[in-house]
This record gives sequence, C-alpha cells and structure tokens, in this order.
Amino acid sequence: MDFNDTPKEAEFRIEVRTWLEANAPTESELRDMEPMASSKLWQKRKYDAGWACLRWPKEYGGRGASAIEQVIYSQEEAKIQTPDNVFMIGQGMCAPTMMAWATEEQKREYVPAIASGEKVWCQLFSEPAAGSDLAALTTKAERDGDDWIINGQKIWTSGAHYSDYGVIVLRTDPTVPKHKGLSYFFFDMKSEGVETRPIKQISGASNFNEVYFTNLRVPDTQRLGKVGQGWEVALTTLMNERASIGSGGGGGVNFNRLFKLAQDVNINDKPAIKNDVVREKLANWYVQESGLKFTGHRTLTALSRGELPGPENSIGKLVGAPKSQDMASFGLDLLEQSGAIWDDEYSDFRGLYQTSYMSSPAIRVAGGTDEIMANIIAERVLGLPQEVRVDKGIPFNEIPTSSSVK
Repeated sequence: MDFNDTPKEAEFRIEVRTWLEANAPTESELRDMEPMASSKLWQKRKYDAGWACLRWPKEYGGRGASAIEQVIYSQEEAKIQTPDNVFMIGQGMCAPTMMAWATEEQKREYVPAIASGEKVWCQLFSEPAAGSDLAALTTKAERDGDDWIINGQKIWTSGAHYSDYGVIVLRTDPTVPKHKGLSYFFFDMKSEGVETRPIKQISGASNFNEVYFTNLRVPDTQRLGKVGQGWEVALTTLMNERASIGSGGGGGVNFNRLFKLAQDVNINDKPAIKNDVVREKLANWYVQESGLKFTGHRTLTALSRGELPGPENSIGKLVGAPKSQDMASFGLDLLEQSGAIWDDEYSDFRGLYQTSYMSSPAIRVAGGTDEIMANIIAERVLGLPQEVRVDKGIPFNEIPTSSSVK
C-alpha cells in the first residue's frame, strides 16, 4: 500500500497548508477571548471559507470532499495551535446520527448550524444505575398526544452546561426486553424541565454534568427512528463516538509533543531522546499512534462508501485512551520535580501533562470502559462466544434489581 500523496493530493495539501497559515487565529487575537468564543471564532472562519466538516454534503454545511481530503486537512490542522474544539460531540457523534436518521427537513435545519459552530450539541446516554450497560437505562418517556413527557436523570454528560441541543435515548416501553423498549430523541437543552449540574472532576475542571428531567415535553417529530428502535439509532452514535474518542485528537498529549519533550529535557546530563528506555517507549507509542491513524483511514473509507462505522472502531478507543494516559504519565516522569507543579502560570507547557494525566481516566470510561471495548471486539469483531447474559429476553420490568431482592 502506498501512503504517499498523489499529485492531486499533494496539490490539495499545499492549498490546505496555505489557507491555514494565512487564517489560523493568532495568539494575540485569542488572548482576551473566552474559550467558547475562541472556539466558535475558529469554527465559523473555517465554515465561511469552506473548510468545516469537509466530508459532509454541501447542503448540510460541508464540502462534499473525499475521505482522503478530510485526512489531509486533519493532518495539516493538527500541526498548528488552534482553539479547543467544543464541537467534537456535535460534529463527530450527533450530526452523523442526524444525517443517518433525521428527516431531510431536519437535516437542513439543524446540521449546518453544527458545522458552522453556531449551535453546540451534547449526548445524553449514561445513567447512575446503568453503569456500562446502556440498555439498562431507566429515564422514561411517556406518550402524551403528539408529545413525549420525559422524567429521570442522566450523568457524565460532557458539555451539557453550554450545549444548545442534545440527543438522548429513553425507555418508552418497560414491558419488553431492555434493548427493544428504547426510543431516541433530540431536544433543546434550554427547555423548561431540564436542570444541569456540573460535576467537579479530579482535574479541577467541570466538563461533565448531571442532567435532571422533570416533565420535559418533547414533540414526537423530534424522534429519530421508530418507537422502540432507539437501540439501533444509539449504535450509530456509539460507533461514531468510539471512533472520535479513539482517534487521539484534541489538545492533550500526543506523540509529537512527547517526542519534542524528550528532545528538550535531559537524563544524566544527556538528552532524554538518547536514552534506550525512552526510545523504546517512544517507538511503541509511535507504532500505536500510526496504527490508530490508519485504522481511522479505514473508517473514513467505509464512510466514503456510504457505510456506517462498525464495531472495529472499538479498537481505536481501547488502544487510544490508555495510550494517552500512559504518555501523559511518562511526560510527568521526564519533567521530574517540575512535573509535580500544577499551575498554568508556573508549570512547564502550562500544565499540559498534569492536566492530561488527571483527565485521561475519564477518557477510558467515556464511550464505554476498556472492558466493554474488549468485549465488543471479542464478540463482534473476532466472533468469540458471547458472555452469559441472564437478563436476555426478559421484559425490562421483570428483571430483578437490588431494590427488588429481599
């Protein structure tokens, strides 16, 4: 397989690089801006110039570009310092679900605003009592004429406190097996009956939230898929979520940053990059990062054929999340005593390695734990026997719970 650019691809890469160099926000331009404002500024600038969400159809705010053009753009943008991306969930998970399941009218109304950064979306799946078993959720939606009335609680919802819209999977029929009684909706996060409570994380940030629903009214027209088809719709979101989480993108520690750190710091009065142990670790992470990149290319190829991402995306999540944690930990080791200082003003690299290390355990849980990912790969990719599931085929309201056991 030849991974070199074709002449046409090389020309496109030059075009991308030239535009980025001329238009990426400068440090002085962003200095006094809030993170949300700077993120929206960059996203709108890309959108206006036709560089946002390249592979999306033009009518939904994209460019109708090829998979390889999206890869080239992502590679070039990753080389420059840009504002944090608060649109990853909307663009990487919600929009693909909308494009797969929403009506044509809904796609044209909602999806372009995600591409432009005008609207921020979040995903409300996890619940306190369900753990990693999403199908065990209990937040319910009850039909009331042309609307659904929602009551219950979601947890670990990233960005809920600043999102405009959300996608949600709910229990609409407790009398059938758990996977059959779910339905999927999208709704306005500013609606009456929605209460968001940020959760303080060990990293000091509050990116995750609890979200409470009290008689929230959502029109049936905002249902995606048929009643009872929520699990199938949710799988579309989950496969895209695992691809996004496993891609290794974002503003945290990556191989290039760690490699540069190993060049800049010393071990025994010599550059760390010359140490055999350091070189071995870097080589292993380079191989993993390359594997993730090319696995991602396979996903893009499938998408370019009109196929939905499959369970193989769990490989990226299973490898990528622990890799990020391990690299951040090793970066702290290389920083030695200064690695113990966690202060944006005094820490090396403004506390990048400290923040990444303390945030990385959450990435290993988000979108499914390591154990869940391993099970998906074993069962759905390798075809190994399924784990015993004692609740299989039992109506949800008949499954014993801790409160029902005397």
